[in-house]
Amino acid sequence: MAELTSAEQGKLDIELAEQNMPVLMKLREEFEKTKPFEGLTIGCCLHVTKETAVLMRTLKAGGANVGLYSSNPLSTDDNIAEALQDEIECHAKRGETYEVYKGYLAKILDMKPNICISDGGELIIEIHQNRPELLEHVIGGTEETTTGIIRFRNMEKDGALKFPLVSVNDSMTKHMFDNRYGTGQSTMDGVLRSANRMIAGSTFVVGGYGWCSRGIAMRARGMGANVIVTEIDAIKALEAHMDGFRVMPMDEAAKLGNFFITSTGNTDVITVEHMKSMKNGAVLGNAGHFNVEVMVKELEESASSKKKVRRDLDEYILDGKKIYLIGEGRLANLVAAEGHPAEVMDMSFANQALAAKHLVDNKGKLKAGVIPLPSEIDVSIAKTKLDESGIKMDELSKRQKEYLAAWGEGAFKSERE
Repeated sequence: MAELTSAEQGKLDIELAEQNMPVLMKLREEFEKTKPFEGLTIGCCLHVTKETAVLMRTLKAGGANVGLYSSNPLSTDDNIAEALQDEIECHAKRGETYEVYKGYLAKILDMKPNICISDGGELIIEIHQNRPELLEHVIGGTEETTTGIIRFRNMEKDGALKFPLVSVNDSMTKHMFDNRYGTGQSTMDGVLRSANRMIAGSTFVVGGYGWCSRGIAMRARGMGANVIVTEIDAIKALEAHMDGFRVMPMDEAAKLGNFFITSTGNTDVITVEHMKSMKNGAVLGNAGHFNVEVMVKELEESASSKKKVRRDLDEYILDGKKIYLIGEGRLANLVAAEGHPAEVMDMSFANQALAAKHLVDNKGKLKAGVIPLPSEIDVSIAKTKLDESGIKMDELSKRQKEYLAAWGEGAFKSERE
């Protein structure tokens, strides 16, 4: 059998993802008929994976002229990028330099996008900071990460956000499933592929207890680890404790852990001082969007030596001890693994597609700033996912609806008496 080209392999991978993304495929059928994006250009800054490719095909089916570049220099699947180059304007390559990344970004902006679909915020912030002449063309944007939404809410507070931005990240069918189940599974996959170490019986430290960190902690415990959570939020710290995890400051956890994974959306979660107190052989990684949660630059400066021991694992000698870093401190689940399973991204990307349609349907009616995706869209995605999974639910009876709408019935009174 002849060896497949990169593009051929990419197309097979995309077809496999389509098989497991029924919600998005159903949307594609609808979009092919209604063409909601006819005549519009959609610029996308996303991880270039097989699941992203399914979204790109769906937007194109809706009539859009689509451009895509990668939101992370190490998350691109080159096979997928090559396959997509035959179908849309796609600019991405694994391991691209900052200069190449900026060049790809410029190519997407030169398309003058009307809708901006974002993972992390770079595309939209670049328009505001350096290409303001493009603002007149933009109907609105969407964002699917906690990190990006934090940035955009800060822009809104400062009066800097000039068009409506749909917070896909806050939709229940996104953050409850993508962040928790997707990040939990794919991060553990990245840890296993990069470090090839036993999780059972280890001490596994999780930085943060947001939706992503909850998923990581849950999966690490499921694989037999003794899990420690670090937090700065009292309610989340209490929740982690009530969920059965040990909670303590990173200063204390650093001395105990065998594995450390951060997912907070903040910077300097693991410092060099933390690393100096870690055990010999400790493995560090990050599942937050940007490579700022582990102090990589300071580690580089403080270590006496560094060498690559596996494709996505670097060994540092720090104060005579070996410290291992996954994927240069970038997204471990995408750098060292393949990102979220298609079944989860099915919902996340359905949110993205319907958020883009919502912006088009309400052009000129939405105020500049961060806005939610209407809850009825969120519910419709969940219902479609259930239907496509063959799962049925109960429905409220007439009596139940009346009861929930009333206020006069109490402990000793019922209309049935």
